[in-house]
Amino acid sequence: NAVSAARGEARAAFGNDEAYLEKLVRHARHVEIQVLADTAGNAVHLFERDCTVQHRHQKVVERAPAPYLSVTERRTICDVALALVRAADYRYAGTVEFLQDADTGKFYFIEANPRIQVEHTVTKCVTGIDIVKAQIRIAEGALIGAPESGVPKQDDIALFGHAIQCRVTTESPESNFAPDHGRIETYRSASGFGIRLNAGSAFAGALITPHYDSLLVKVTAWGREADEANARMDRALREFRIRGVATNLRFLESVINHPKFRSADYTTRFIDETPELFAAPPRRDRATRLLDFVGETIVNGNPEVLGHARPTVDTARRPPEADGAIPPGTRQRLDKLGAEAFARWMKNESRVLITDTTFRDAHQSLLATRVRSHDLLAVAPAYARMMRELFSIECWGGATFNVAMRLLKELPWQRLDGLRERIPNVLFQMLLRASNAVGYSNYPDNAVQFFVRQAADAGIDVFRIFDSLNWAENMKVAIDAVLETGRLCEAAICYTGDVLDPDRSKYDQDYYLGLARELAATGAHILGIKDMAGVCRPEAARLLVRALREETGLPVHFHTHDTSGAGAASILAAIEAGVDAVDAAVDAMSGLTSQPSLSSIVAALRHTPRAGLDMAAIRALSGY
Repeated sequence: NAVSAARGEARAAFGNDEAYLEKLVRHARHVEIQVLADTAGNAVHLFERDCTVQHRHQKVVERAPAPYLSVTERRTICDVALALVRAADYRYAGTVEFLQDADTGKFYFIEANPRIQVEHTVTKCVTGIDIVKAQIRIAEGALIGAPESGVPKQDDIALFGHAIQCRVTTESPESNFAPDHGRIETYRSASGFGIRLNAGSAFAGALITPHYDSLLVKVTAWGREADEANARMDRALREFRIRGVATNLRFLESVINHPKFRSADYTTRFIDETPELFAAPPRRDRATRLLDFVGETIVNGNPEVLGHARPTVDTARRPPEADGAIPPGTRQRLDKLGAEAFARWMKNESRVLITDTTFRDAHQSLLATRVRSHDLLAVAPAYARMMRELFSIECWGGATFNVAMRLLKELPWQRLDGLRERIPNVLFQMLLRASNAVGYSNYPDNAVQFFVRQAADAGIDVFRIFDSLNWAENMKVAIDAVLETGRLCEAAICYTGDVLDPDRSKYDQDYYLGLARELAATGAHILGIKDMAGVCRPEAARLLVRALREETGLPVHFHTHDTSGAGAASILAAIEAGVDAVDAAVDAMSGLTSQPSLSSIVAALRHTPRAGLDMAAIRALSGY
């Protein structure tokens, strides 16, 4: 019988809104057959997918293969689809759609879609055939069965396991599936074996407008058995975190975990006839609420403690006790000799000079620079009295400036002032990133020059300057600024490659010697070797130290990390070659990506002309 379509879409599109109802299927299942045909008349099917779980004619979940079909039913419907394709002389990829009467098992043809549909990925998972690539190859003239088409003959096409595909959208069941809009604040996808994502435009910060396609991402799960695919999909849906807009995630979880879905006992009216699917409790979104609370408290304070006295901050362990007058150290020597004479003293000193990196690079490498000024200042008086023989204490520069202000809510200048007041006798050292200073972009020359003057006035004595690409020209502004202050300028070479390997000729000995000559010509007082990745082998350290000292006449300061586990060996090799100063960290803050252990270096040098520091003092400070 001819009936009038419920909407005016057909009349508007075609000028005729008549629809012909040939058969009413009260308990229907929606089955799609994926087909491919070439220009020579060859056609194959890629089996079927189930699209029965729908809401308002929108497919919610697709499965491949359809779990309710018997072997005979599958063969019958696929053969009918191929017969239709051949009769129509169809070409390329397409979909032939049927309704199955769940009561009788009979099939009824609906339509054929002459295109690749969005559900093709679920078919791809169970056949292993790339339908998009096959469409392109066949359009270029490749024939089915030929290797270049990527599509084997029908007898060689088989099903491998089961796949489920869900469309994650902004259509919230709580709002009658009306698409939500807004900005995505948080977005995290699922991952893992057997999970495939086909993303739309979902990402943190994406603006979802009212006119935007509600699809955020398609997620497909595969498994050898239907239950395995279902379990993987369940886990994937639970792993998603999408905040800022409403989603259908909880609804999808209810669908795939419902007993009817798991047993394949459902029809196209499954969603309409199953109200419990809409009873899933809303997500509590505890993580976002907690972050909002923390952010609000950090910025505006906690009103519940307003007016209360702040608790006394104390460390878990007391620093070693050290009383009495503070003995003179390397800072007094620098003030007395001046920078150039101090550098000559370094070169003539028999013992190896040691820089303690605990206050900067050690906790930057191991603890993301999070050690507080409070804890550093507490132990500073002990350092002044127990570690007077140190060459320097590296306590500033690098990431300390950024982390102090942005994360610890401290003023880095106050840290420097407090340390200088408590340790007036040992040189303070900082790491300066040439034109980047202590930031992450190139600053104007006058900004770098002003910063250096302020740092020197605040107590920095040794400026280790480097450029990550070893571009000496980029270091000159900072070097000149340090020389004007009268403090020590250490121009550092970044070590990379393997100077011992003849097959890696770019960073050979001549490269480092040429760079050293450039830096020596700037007037730098000390030449640094900065092995930031811990890749300088012991023999390479021995070779470089010896060559650089002879080439430039400057004292050499060797810095490495223990990332490879051979850092201490490289330091000892450098000492054997005559290096003037090395970097180490107290035992508790050494190793891994930090510097080698200070106690290990001192113990290895014991009873030799190059020994220096007190082992008992190092152990006491390490305990703190």
